[in-house]
Amino acid sequence: MTTERITFPGHDGQDLAARLDLPDGPHLGTALFAHCFTCSKDIPAARRIAGRLAAMGLAVMRFDFTGLGHSKGEFANTTFTSNVDDLVCAARYLAGRDMAPGLLIGHSLGGAAVLRAAGQIDSTRAVVTIGAPFDPGHVTHNFDHALDDIERDGEAEVCLGGRPFRIRQDFVDDISAARLAPAINDLSAAVLVMHAPRDTQVGIDNAAEIFKAAHHPKSFVTLDDADHLITRARDAEYAAEVIAAWSARYLDLRPPAPPPGAPEGIVRVSEADADGFLQDVNAGPDHHVLADEPEAYGGTNRGMSPYGFLAAGLGACTSMTIRMYARRKGWPLTHVHVDVCHDKMHAQDAAGGEKIDGFIREIQLEGKLSDAQRQKLLEIADKCPVHRTLERASQITTRLAAQE
Repeated sequence: MTTERITFPGHDGQDLAARLDLPDGPHLGTALFAHCFTCSKDIPAARRIAGRLAAMGLAVMRFDFTGLGHSKGEFANTTFTSNVDDLVCAARYLAGRDMAPGLLIGHSLGGAAVLRAAGQIDSTRAVVTIGAPFDPGHVTHNFDHALDDIERDGEAEVCLGGRPFRIRQDFVDDISAARLAPAINDLSAAVLVMHAPRDTQVGIDNAAEIFKAAHHPKSFVTLDDADHLITRARDAEYAAEVIAAWSARYLDLRPPAPPPGAPEGIVRVSEADADGFLQDVNAGPDHHVLADEPEAYGGTNRGMSPYGFLAAGLGACTSMTIRMYARRKGWPLTHVHVDVCHDKMHAQDAAGGEKIDGFIREIQLEGKLSDAQRQKLLEIADKCPVHRTLERASQITTRLAAQE
């Protein structure tokens, strides 16, 4: 995944800071991500979701609303309506790059904003909300202790997430008057509502109201015991995988034909989470799996380890080779399964006790096979191409990719 740092003019002409996460392969579509109230584009949930979608071929733009993060302007001058206008400006910027967003994703108040903005963004085909309030005015509970001061003085400084923010009466009035039901009813896009039943910041009843107001096609997916900010990596990964699978139905993400002369058989591995070891493994446009390390080694155990993949390659190749031979001979082999384990062992003749890699492979053959046939299939197992590759020394050439 390549990330561009960009700026674009917001609702009042001030420069808004954004990151555009681009897929390493074909660009199949574009998503626009709106962060939660007083958060930023760089919170872990936004980064992880953007990274997963980029691995699926979607470019994802996440930006800081006016006065937040690295964006210009004064937060005190913003309202819910100005946030919606910032989203429309972001979509306009993307359209100017021939990347009009088909998917809008909003987290918390950002979810309410994308529901309101979707009707003003013609390219929208699908909308996803994560922990979003049905009533945007719900956010005032974060500073309800200061509402009297704001009404009396016109503004007040409040502490949100350990940081000071100045809230003005204009913000309170605007967000209290905001109603999402009409905007949701008018939506012509598919809607996915994601919410955690134990969300203590925005109750699950908000998800029910959004879902009830939306027309079909609409879907609801629970985030189980995730917290409101989706801080755990596994929750963000789950949300991203669901969004990617669900949105494919509405965004037409079919990969384009490869250009003439494009190399085949390329396996691309890229980081899915820079804080751990999770990796996206893509074999061409059609196959995607995860690689990881166990939790005991600092990973999140979301996928097989690298040596697990190596053992899987040996086991799969062994089974295929046996099946091919039995099929050609017409032998009554009904099922094959291969157990492979990997370990380091001391080489018999290695000086200084050098260790080498060892694989133990146990093959089970089912069917009415004679002893001679079973023995022959065992010999055939040693002729599988991956077995031969592992037995002999391999040459690996490594080079740096050209900088774009």
